Amino acid sequence: MRERFPAIKLQVDANSIYTLADATHLAQLDAFDLLLIEQPLAHDDIIDHAKLQAQITTPICLDESIVSPEHARWAIELKACRVINIKPSRVGGLHAAKQIHDLAQAAGIPVWCGGMLETGIGRASSVALASLSNFTLPGDISASERYFARDIVSNPFKLNSDSTLSVPTSPGSGIKIDAEFLDAVTLERIEI
Repeated sequence: MRERFPAIKLQVDANSIYTLADATHLAQLDAFDLLLIEQPLAHDDIIDHAKLQAQITTPICLDESIVSPEHARWAIELKACRVINIKPSRVGGLHAAKQIHDLAQAAGIPVWCGGMLETGIGRASSVALASLSNFTLPGDISASERYFARDIVSNPFKLNSDSTLSVPTSPGSGIKIDAEFLDAVTLERIEI
């Protein structure tokens, strides 16, 4: 890929399949000028990610390792990564995601927003989050139609021609609940 497309931004996701014993092998990726290698080691191994990052020039991006602002702080202080993927649903919501964004920004670490099969409601939150200033890398927040034949919002997110999603400019989240469809797929309703 790098030979065929010398200027394109490429990244790889190892999905935690390596250990620190693979550092020499992973260092071979440095020759390909990758944007990042995502989560090469185990999700709970911030210390070994720090050891690996010291041995390779390719930026490590932590994803599954970052489950809270505290984990982000540990990763930053240990220099375990040079990029962070923030998934609001994994880190405890928008407030925690914003805290991680701010910690990373203060440390000069870029972030990107990841998705986890959210409906249009969750997409709206992720799109709003990804509009913050330190989200400088391409994210993987997809259009709702990629995962749902029909979303529970009447104005689902669609990819623009340049593969981006538009940030709503209307008040609130910018989405409209499709109440009729939501009622049709609701199995049980509980009021507290």
